[in-house]
Amino acid sequence: MPASTKPEIDWRAVGRRLREIRGFEANQAQFALELGVSQGQLSRYEQGNSEIGAAVLLRLARTSGKTIEWLLTGRDKP
Repeated sequence: MPASTKPEIDWRAVGRRLREIRGFEANQAQFALELGVSQGQLSRYEQGNSEIGAAVLLRLARTSGKTIEWLLTGRDKP
């Protein structure tokens, strides 16, 4: 795929979906521990200030039941 047509990832939107998965029951420290990241790193993810690596995306997908496609784009492939 040429660079000009490469889909851009909206990391702020990814952060909103991450926050949605965390829900109101878990605080950042608890959820960060489950994901194996620091609370500060989770905060950067949720704010869209840091890209989420593949290992964390995989853990998120497995624990939430969501697809990596949904985590990154907000859409699931049919």
